[in-house]
Amino acid sequence: MQVSIAFTDRPITVAPPAFPLAQDSEVGAIVDFYGVVRSLENGEPIPGLDYEAYLPMAEKELRRICAELEKDHPCRSVSFLHRLGHVTTREASLHVRVAAKHRAEAFAFAKLLIDRMKEDVPIWKI
Repeated sequence: MQVSIAFTDRPITVAPPAFPLAQDSEVGAIVDFYGVVRSLENGEPIPGLDYEAYLPMAEKELRRICAELEKDHPCRSVSFLHRLGHVTTREASLHVRVAAKHRAEAFAFAKLLIDRMKEDVPIWKI
């Protein structure tokens, strides 16, 4: 499985088309997920969120999680991009792309990766 992990302080734009991944004859499903900052938090308007991460540990933990998830949800590639610094409302703070043989594995892997990121990876909203 190919894993790409990156962090940026620049806006996350729409990712390039996923279809070059489909050149891999094993890929039958590609899932893209964008996490977007909502304009309300607990019913109150907010200007945005600020994110920090302990980068060496964050990347190490994400790679460990991906390797663990692949045992039950095999996939061909995973791309993870998280924004750091201030992210205004309605901007993306996260992009995850998973390519797999089947949609069930791609959706499950993406969901579990995001869930585990929120629990185990040192990325904080401040």
